[in-house]
Amino acid sequence: MNSDYEKGIKILKEMTDNEGMEGIEHVKSIFPDFEDKIVAFGYGQIYSRPNLDLKMREVVTLTTLITQGAFEQLNFHMKAALKVGLTREEILEIILQCAAYAGFPKACSALAIAGDIFKNSEI
Repeated sequence: MNSDYEKGIKILKEMTDNEGMEGIEHVKSIFPDFEDKIVAFGYGQIYSRPNLDLKMREVVTLTTLITQGAFEQLNFHMKAALKVGLTREEILEIILQCAAYAGFPKACSALAIAGDIFKNSEI
């Protein structure tokens, strides 16, 4: 294994739980090369960079996903955000801030996802 992939796996394990890692394994079962790019590049090269901690990277990621309407990724990243130290209140403020710039429909969709996570989360 290359070092970027190993760094990526280490970071993913800091950010997620078994469910999240199962999602990565599911991607790997469908298309191993794609999973390699997600882990090695996305987490091994990008998330491991200095200057922004994992909490700040998740702020950027949540904002970007909400503004794009990429809701299928929000569940994973909201849980990761909680695990790396964002509070529920901070996530709610991110959603509200996105409402002003991306619109209420996208923010409402994000809020519904957050509500489900908060209701089912121990964090």
